[in-house]
Amino acid sequence: MEKSIHFLDKLLQNRIALHVLFWLFVLFLAPLVADRSIMEVWQSLVYRGVGLPTKMIATYFLAYYLIPRYFQKEKYFQFIIYFVISSFILCVIYRFNNVQIAERLAGEEGYKERLWEIVAYYDETILGYIGRVYSVTIPFIFIKMLRSRGAEKRKVARLEKEKIDAELNFLKAQIHPHFLFNTLNNLYALTLKKSDRAPDVVAKLSEILDYMLYQCKEDRVLVSKEITLLEHYLDLEKLRYGERLQLTFDHDLDDHTSQIAPLILISIVENAFKHGVSGAIQQPVVAISIKVKEGVSYIRVYNSKPATPQIDEMGYKKGIGETNVKRQLELIYPERYEWNYEESPTSYEVNLTIQL
Repeated sequence: MEKSIHFLDKLLQNRIALHVLFWLFVLFLAPLVADRSIMEVWQSLVYRGVGLPTKMIATYFLAYYLIPRYFQKEKYFQFIIYFVISSFILCVIYRFNNVQIAERLAGEEGYKERLWEIVAYYDETILGYIGRVYSVTIPFIFIKMLRSRGAEKRKVARLEKEKIDAELNFLKAQIHPHFLFNTLNNLYALTLKKSDRAPDVVAKLSEILDYMLYQCKEDRVLVSKEITLLEHYLDLEKLRYGERLQLTFDHDLDDHTSQIAPLILISIVENAFKHGVSGAIQQPVVAISIKVKEGVSYIRVYNSKPATPQIDEMGYKKGIGETNVKRQLELIYPERYEWNYEESPTSYEVNLTIQL
């Protein structure tokens, strides 16, 4: 059933193939419903084949010219006038071809009406042939509407995906300068002290930027690679704060092929250091736990908070990282994540669960 639906959707997208199949079906429908005699089948095919070009002209003229140009623009008077005129002309053409060509090919004997006679008996011509001229127009327009609706849905879906991709790229672009700003501050603090650890910071920063700029361009990356990125970042923070920082980092993966959207974990951890460690005078505490079990990731990040709130007159530190992460989660894992936090005057803890 699913394969049939997929095939039908593919067919609806292929405009040329759909038109060819439709008119082949119209052409061979009459022989299929005719009597079983060879003569009857041949005559049905002849009449249908001779009348087919007129049916096609009538259908395309109505579907692609009159309806979009007049009816859909609410020019109903012009639509009726042109429809009546074109219908009469097409009925005349259909009857003329039917009498002068189809009947001769089918071996029909008898008097063959002239063109002026067909036009003169216009009432008989219209009443007798308008149904034949437009017999397949309604199903054609119905299929066209189905195809247009499908194309519109695909267009909306494509635009929505492009919008999401653009927003995600913008959010990821925010992470790079934000992270670099904080890390360069760390490096600046070490160079002021003329610390021997400054080269280590440069090396770690180089590895981190290499990963962020070149290795995490895919929609998903291995959780293990994100953990390696966190280890490099935490090494930088330990170099900066030394023994004053009480840091624990636990990780346990039951499947090392598990993947996650890139740069989400680093943003949460970075936020913990920005709000919990940078302004602390005494020993700050950061505890990180990452587990993946049966396709679900469990992320816990705890940090202590300084007793005196940090002053941020420019509003830069009002959770750029956290806001960024939540927005990415909404776009990448809609209804597949759970974000909980606990905050007290002395601590802040995030518990994030993602169905990978």
